[in-house]
Amino acid sequence: MAEEADTDADDACAWAERLGWAFGLIAEDPAARGAALVHLAEAQRKVTDALARSNEMWLLTRPLGADEQCREPAFLQARRRHQQAQRRSLPDGVWGGPVGGDLAAWPGLPYVLLFLEWEARYPLEWTQHAKAWGTKQSLIREVARVRQEEAVKAKLTDLVEIVVHRAYRCKDREYVRVARAVDSADLRGRLDRAADSDSPWARCHAGYVLWLLDRPDLLNTRRVWQTWVAGEAAALL
Repeated sequence: MAEEADTDADDACAWAERLGWAFGLIAEDPAARGAALVHLAEAQRKVTDALARSNEMWLLTRPLGADEQCREPAFLQARRRHQQAQRRSLPDGVWGGPVGGDLAAWPGLPYVLLFLEWEARYPLEWTQHAKAWGTKQSLIREVARVRQEEAVKAKLTDLVEIVVHRAYRCKDREYVRVARAVDSADLRGRLDRAADSDSPWARCHAGYVLWLLDRPDLLNTRRVWQTWVAGEAAALL
Protein backbone atom coordinates (compact mmCIF):
# COMPACT_ATOMS: atom_id res chain seq x y z
CA MET A 1 0.00 0.00 0.00
CA ALA A 2 1.34 3.41 -0.89
CA GLU A 3 2.39 5.53 2.05
CA GLU A 4 -0.23 8.07 3.00
CA ALA A 5 0.59 11.70 2.43
CA ASP A 6 1.02 14.18 5.25
CA THR A 7 -2.43 15.55 4.44
CA ASP A 8 -4.31 12.24 4.61
CA ALA A 9 -7.68 12.31 2.91
CA ASP A 10 -10.27 12.53 5.67
CA ASP A 11 -13.39 11.59 3.74
CA ALA A 12 -15.68 8.66 4.51
CA CYS A 13 -13.81 6.31 2.17
CA ALA A 14 -10.51 7.04 3.89
CA TRP A 15 -12.03 6.37 7.30
CA ALA A 16 -13.57 3.12 6.08
CA GLU A 17 -10.25 2.01 4.63
CA ARG A 18 -8.47 2.70 7.91
CA LEU A 19 -11.05 1.57 10.47
CA GLY A 20 -13.89 -0.18 8.68
CA TRP A 21 -12.75 -3.48 10.20
CA ALA A 22 -13.56 -2.11 13.67
CA PHE A 23 -17.32 -2.56 13.20
CA GLY A 24 -16.63 -6.22 13.83
CA LEU A 25 -15.96 -5.27 17.46
CA ILE A 26 -19.69 -4.68 18.02
CA ALA A 27 -20.92 -7.68 16.02
CA GLU A 28 -23.24 -10.13 17.76
CA ASP A 29 -21.29 -13.03 16.25
CA PRO A 30 -18.41 -13.92 18.62
CA ALA A 31 -16.35 -15.13 15.66
CA ALA A 32 -16.66 -11.74 13.97
CA ARG A 33 -15.66 -9.99 17.17
CA GLY A 34 -12.73 -12.36 17.57
CA ALA A 35 -11.49 -11.58 14.07
CA ALA A 36 -11.78 -7.85 14.75
CA LEU A 37 -9.85 -8.24 18.00
CA VAL A 38 -7.06 -10.02 16.14
CA HIS A 39 -6.97 -7.14 13.66
CA LEU A 40 -6.89 -4.65 16.53
CA ALA A 41 -4.00 -6.44 18.22
CA GLU A 42 -1.98 -6.26 15.00
CA ALA A 43 -2.84 -2.59 14.53
CA GLN A 44 -1.77 -1.83 18.10
CA ARG A 45 1.48 -3.75 17.59
CA LYS A 46 2.24 -1.58 14.57
CA VAL A 47 1.61 1.55 16.63
CA THR A 48 4.01 0.32 19.31
CA ASP A 49 6.69 -0.56 16.75
CA ALA A 50 6.29 2.76 14.93
CA LEU A 51 6.51 4.69 18.21
CA ALA A 52 9.71 2.84 19.14
CA ARG A 53 11.21 3.73 15.75
CA SER A 54 10.12 7.36 16.11
CA ASN A 55 11.69 7.57 19.56
CA GLU A 56 14.86 5.95 18.25
CA MET A 57 15.11 8.50 15.44
CA TRP A 58 14.44 11.32 17.90
CA LEU A 59 17.43 10.21 19.98
CA LEU A 60 19.66 9.74 16.94
CA THR A 61 18.87 13.17 15.50
CA ARG A 62 18.78 15.07 18.81
CA PRO A 63 22.43 16.23 18.46
CA LEU A 64 21.38 18.20 15.35
CA GLY A 65 19.51 20.68 17.52
CA ALA A 66 15.79 21.33 17.68
CA ASP A 67 15.45 23.33 14.45
CA GLU A 68 17.51 21.00 12.30
CA GLN A 69 15.98 17.91 13.88
CA CYS A 70 12.50 19.06 12.87
CA ARG A 71 13.67 19.18 9.26
CA GLU A 72 15.54 15.87 9.28
CA PRO A 73 13.83 13.59 6.68
CA ALA A 74 14.47 10.33 8.57
CA PHE A 75 12.97 11.70 11.78
CA LEU A 76 10.00 13.21 9.97
CA GLN A 77 9.32 9.95 8.16
CA ALA A 78 9.45 7.93 11.40
CA ARG A 79 7.09 10.35 13.12
CA ARG A 80 4.71 10.33 10.14
CA ARG A 81 4.61 6.53 10.09
CA HIS A 82 3.75 6.49 13.77
CA GLN A 83 0.89 8.92 13.17
CA GLN A 84 -0.36 6.83 10.26
CA ALA A 85 -0.28 3.67 12.39
CA GLN A 86 -2.27 5.44 15.09
CA ARG A 87 -4.98 6.40 12.61
CA ARG A 88 -5.51 2.69 11.85
CA SER A 89 -5.87 1.58 15.47
CA LEU A 90 -8.05 2.13 18.53
CA PRO A 91 -8.33 4.13 20.67
CA ASP A 92 -5.76 6.27 18.84
CA GLY A 93 -7.78 6.43 15.63
CA VAL A 94 -10.65 8.37 17.22
CA TRP A 95 -8.49 10.96 18.97
CA GLY A 96 -8.82 14.53 17.78
CA GLY A 97 -11.79 15.77 15.85
CA PRO A 98 -12.95 17.67 12.79
CA VAL A 99 -10.82 20.61 11.74
CA GLY A 100 -13.87 22.81 11.25
CA GLY A 101 -15.53 21.73 14.48
CA ASP A 102 -18.77 20.35 12.94
CA LEU A 103 -18.85 16.90 14.50
CA ALA A 104 -22.18 15.98 12.86
CA ALA A 105 -20.67 16.33 9.38
CA TRP A 106 -17.35 14.73 10.32
CA PRO A 107 -16.69 11.34 8.64
CA GLY A 108 -15.07 10.18 11.88
CA LEU A 109 -18.30 10.43 13.88
CA PRO A 110 -19.46 6.84 13.12
CA TYR A 111 -16.16 5.57 14.54
CA VAL A 112 -16.51 7.68 17.68
CA LEU A 113 -19.97 6.19 18.16
CA LEU A 114 -18.56 2.75 17.40
CA PHE A 115 -15.92 3.12 20.11
CA LEU A 116 -18.55 4.14 22.66
CA GLU A 117 -20.94 1.39 21.60
CA TRP A 118 -18.17 -1.20 21.92
CA GLU A 119 -17.53 -0.09 25.50
CA ALA A 120 -21.27 -0.12 26.24
CA ARG A 121 -22.09 -3.52 24.73
CA TYR A 122 -18.88 -5.46 25.37
CA PRO A 123 -17.23 -3.70 28.33
CA LEU A 124 -14.93 -6.57 29.28
CA GLU A 125 -13.48 -6.86 25.77
CA TRP A 126 -13.11 -3.07 25.57
CA THR A 127 -11.33 -3.00 28.92
CA GLN A 128 -8.99 -5.81 27.98
CA HIS A 129 -8.05 -4.53 24.54
CA ALA A 130 -8.51 -0.75 24.42
CA LYS A 131 -9.16 0.67 27.88
CA ALA A 132 -8.99 4.45 27.70
CA TRP A 133 -11.15 6.16 30.31
CA GLY A 134 -10.03 9.65 29.36
CA THR A 135 -10.88 8.99 25.72
CA LYS A 136 -14.29 7.64 26.74
CA GLN A 137 -15.00 10.75 28.77
CA SER A 138 -13.92 13.20 26.09
CA LEU A 139 -15.86 11.39 23.36
CA ILE A 140 -19.06 11.30 25.42
CA ARG A 141 -18.72 15.04 26.00
CA GLU A 142 -18.17 15.61 22.29
CA VAL A 143 -21.18 13.61 21.12
CA ALA A 144 -23.37 15.34 23.70
CA ARG A 145 -22.66 18.57 21.81
CA VAL A 146 -23.15 17.19 18.31
CA ARG A 147 -25.91 18.60 16.10
CA GLN A 148 -28.84 16.21 16.62
CA GLU A 149 -29.63 14.48 13.34
CA GLU A 150 -32.17 11.66 13.73
CA ALA A 151 -29.77 8.77 13.12
CA VAL A 152 -27.27 10.13 15.62
CA LYS A 153 -29.98 10.89 18.16
CA ALA A 154 -31.29 7.33 17.87
CA LYS A 155 -27.82 5.89 18.41
CA LEU A 156 -27.19 8.08 21.45
CA THR A 157 -30.58 7.18 22.90
CA ASP A 158 -29.68 3.49 22.56
CA LEU A 159 -26.34 4.09 24.28
CA VAL A 160 -27.97 5.77 27.27
CA GLU A 161 -30.40 2.86 27.61
CA ILE A 162 -27.62 0.27 27.44
CA VAL A 163 -25.49 2.05 30.01
CA VAL A 164 -28.22 2.53 32.65
CA HIS A 165 -28.97 -1.20 32.63
CA ARG A 166 -25.50 -2.28 33.72
CA ALA A 167 -23.32 -1.97 36.79
CA TYR A 168 -21.69 1.46 36.96
CA ARG A 169 -18.39 1.82 35.11
CA CYS A 170 -15.86 4.61 35.17
CA LYS A 171 -17.14 7.77 33.44
CA ASP A 172 -20.68 6.41 32.97
CA ARG A 173 -21.97 9.47 34.79
CA GLU A 174 -20.98 11.48 31.71
CA TYR A 175 -23.93 9.94 29.86
CA VAL A 176 -26.21 12.36 31.70
CA ARG A 177 -24.89 14.97 29.25
CA VAL A 178 -26.03 12.78 26.37
CA ALA A 179 -29.43 12.12 27.94
CA ARG A 180 -30.01 15.84 28.37
CA ALA A 181 -28.97 16.46 24.76
CA VAL A 182 -31.35 13.82 23.31
CA ASP A 183 -34.15 14.15 25.87
CA SER A 184 -37.42 12.87 24.39
CA ALA A 185 -40.55 10.93 25.22
CA ASP A 186 -38.89 7.84 23.77
CA LEU A 187 -35.84 8.15 26.02
CA ARG A 188 -37.93 8.87 29.10
CA GLY A 189 -40.11 5.85 28.36
CA ARG A 190 -37.05 3.62 28.22
CA LEU A 191 -35.68 5.12 31.41
CA ASP A 192 -39.04 4.68 33.16
CA ARG A 193 -39.04 0.99 32.26
CA ALA A 194 -35.47 0.62 33.50
CA ALA A 195 -36.32 2.45 36.74
CA ASP A 196 -39.19 -0.02 37.31
CA SER A 197 -37.14 -3.12 36.48
CA ASP A 198 -35.93 -5.83 38.84
CA SER A 199 -32.31 -4.74 38.42
CA PRO A 200 -31.05 -2.54 41.28
CA TRP A 201 -28.40 -1.07 38.96
CA ALA A 202 -31.00 -0.11 36.37
CA ARG A 203 -33.29 1.39 38.99
CA CYS A 204 -30.46 3.45 40.43
CA HIS A 205 -28.96 4.65 37.14
CA ALA A 206 -32.21 5.28 35.30
CA GLY A 207 -33.77 6.99 38.30
CA TYR A 208 -30.77 9.29 38.58
CA VAL A 209 -30.87 10.25 34.90
CA LEU A 210 -34.63 10.89 35.02
CA TRP A 211 -34.23 12.98 38.17
CA LEU A 212 -31.60 15.16 36.47
CA LEU A 213 -33.64 15.46 33.27
CA ASP A 214 -36.32 17.10 35.40
CA ARG A 215 -33.69 19.41 36.91
CA PRO A 216 -31.77 20.84 33.96
CA ASP A 217 -30.08 23.49 36.12
CA LEU A 218 -28.65 20.98 38.60
CA LEU A 219 -25.00 20.16 37.95
CA ASN A 220 -24.15 16.51 37.44
CA THR A 221 -21.31 16.45 39.96
CA ARG A 222 -19.67 13.52 41.71
CA ARG A 223 -21.19 14.67 45.01
CA VAL A 224 -24.70 14.78 43.53
CA TRP A 225 -24.22 11.27 42.13
CA GLN A 226 -22.83 9.91 45.41
CA THR A 227 -25.72 11.44 47.35
CA TRP A 228 -28.19 9.79 44.98
CA VAL A 229 -26.47 6.40 45.24
CA ALA A 230 -26.40 6.65 49.03
CA GLY A 231 -30.12 7.36 49.06
CA GLU A 232 -30.82 4.41 46.78
CA ALA A 233 -28.74 2.12 48.98
CA ALA A 234 -30.51 3.31 52.11
CA ALA A 235 -33.88 2.58 50.48
CA LEU A 236 -32.86 -1.07 50.10
CA LEU A 237 -32.12 -1.51 53.82
